[in-house]
Amino acid sequence: MLSAVVSGDGSDGSNYQGRRLGRYRRWHARKRAELQAKRSRSAARRAKRRAKKEARHAAHVNHRISKEIVAVAQRTGRGVALEDLSGIRDRVRPSRDQRATLSSWPFHQLEEHIRYKARRAGVPVMAVDAHYTSQMCPRCGHTARNNRPVRDVFCCRRCGLAGPADHVAGVNVRNRARSAWVLVNEPVPQRT
Repeated sequence: MLSAVVSGDGSDGSNYQGRRLGRYRRWHARKRAELQAKRSRSAARRAKRRAKKEARHAAHVNHRISKEIVAVAQRTGRGVALEDLSGIRDRVRPSRDQRATLSSWPFHQLEEHIRYKARRAGVPVMAVDAHYTSQMCPRCGHTARNNRPVRDVFCCRRCGLAGPADHVAGVNVRNRARSAWVLVNEPVPQRT
């Protein structure tokens, strides 16, 4: 799931979850397993062709999402803030049924598409620290794991702010980008 947060005046709060892409990938994984079970040379060739087709489809979806994000940012005169997800596979320990989803998630490719399209359109892109964005309350700053009682819901234990967890994480990413943008664009103090 990518939370497209456009920083500046505000966040558009759009979420790109990729449910259809996930369903497409699960279907291809089933077909790939069927081909691997046959253990023939022609089945191996067909599996390789199927993998290439799946990769092309994922790249196409990433192009469409990145194009839409950059177009919104350009039209509204804002920038794009992304979570820095480098090393995410080393940081998280997924359950057995989530391993294939996490390892086949093309987030780096999507980030690269957003960066080159934004550079071409003159839209600033900033990567912010991803730690605890979905566990921190944007109102009071309280950070705790139990702020997310279930995967999709955020409920702050201190101030009571509640809402969709993805939206709260997007607001936190926007706030981090705003504070980092101020530090980057702050004038250098003159020595007297």
